[in-house]
Amino acid sequence: MKKLIFLGALVACSLGSCNTQSDHEHKGHDHATEAHSHEADTHTKSAHAEGTSDEIVMPPAKAQAAGVETDTIKPGSFTQIIKTSGQVLAAQGNERVVVATVAGIVSFKGKIIEGMSVHEGMPLILLSSGNISEGDPVQKARVVYDVSKKEYERMQVLVESRIVSEKDFAQAKQAYENARISYEAVAKNHTDRGQAVIAPINGYVKSLLVKEGDYVTVGQPLVSITQNRRLFLRADVSEKHYASLPAITSANFCTPYNNKVYALQDLNGRLLSYGKTSGESSYYIPVTFEFDNRGDVVPGSFVEIYLLARPMEGVISVPHSALTEEQGSFYVYLQLDEECYRKQLVTLGTDNGQRVQVLNGLKAGDRLVVRGAYQVKLAGATNAIPAHSHEH
Repeated sequence: MKKLIFLGALVACSLGSCNTQSDHEHKGHDHATEAHSHEADTHTKSAHAEGTSDEIVMPPAKAQAAGVETDTIKPGSFTQIIKTSGQVLAAQGNERVVVATVAGIVSFKGKIIEGMSVHEGMPLILLSSGNISEGDPVQKARVVYDVSKKEYERMQVLVESRIVSEKDFAQAKQAYENARISYEAVAKNHTDRGQAVIAPINGYVKSLLVKEGDYVTVGQPLVSITQNRRLFLRADVSEKHYASLPAITSANFCTPYNNKVYALQDLNGRLLSYGKTSGESSYYIPVTFEFDNRGDVVPGSFVEIYLLARPMEGVISVPHSALTEEQGSFYVYLQLDEECYRKQLVTLGTDNGQRVQVLNGLKAGDRLVVRGAYQVKLAGATNAIPAHSHEH
């Protein structure tokens, strides 16, 4: 009997132990399920946040104050270009060099500096010859002129009386005329301080070829004056582009002193010629244009040139102001709605100096920030954007 009671107690204990273990396992399972559910929910929220982390919120008022402008992308015509370098030169016939009419010591008439405006007949330099061994050429010419004039007048009376021959009279007349021409030439601009050298045309002083106190001889260049109305643009093109030269129609160029891009079509420009061979000491082929100078292009300056060749149709292009650069990669900013923007990586093609061809990253109909791209970039760097829900 005692054995039966003991066995019954053992069975009861075993059943209680099993129920307790089952309850613990069930509770453990519930906790694991809850943890898994919480982890999945956290992952979902994180994924949603990551999906909007590249979006930039910029209120319309702030965008307007920052100068942000947008435009819709439309494929259009884009001109193929050849980028090179070259130089702006003074056009032929619009530049004159003033030379010394007599030998003498240079002294400037007032303040003469490069770039100043001058007018025709304006005195630029005085050439003094009074203190040199050759003497004043004007006085010497006047002495010769007076002597030859008296001789000519004397011979004129004698030839009528047949005292001198016609031949001797002709020689006296020739000497007189030569002396008169020489004297009138040097005495025309003579002053008490010396011989005045005047500007032959209206224009600007391009360069001073002498300095105060220099001794110059007859015919020596003194000042270069340019009218600056018409200029040449010479592009030095690599030989590898020789086959493309016949298709070139115009050009844009950028100066180093104001970073402004000039279009020849806006400056009444035209293509003059392109070389058929390269120079003996150069591997470049010259391409020459002519254009009007509006007053802010400096002759002689070296420039970057974009030669415009065959146009391409259906091309997506953006202005330079729409691009930002990060470690060699280029980005633009798309407007998603009234206050939301997104940074977009793009692959660029050719550049004509004003716009850049976009090969990948944009499509027709995209709303693009064309001005103020860096302001949008700064807004993205300074603001942590929470999950933002909107409809596009």
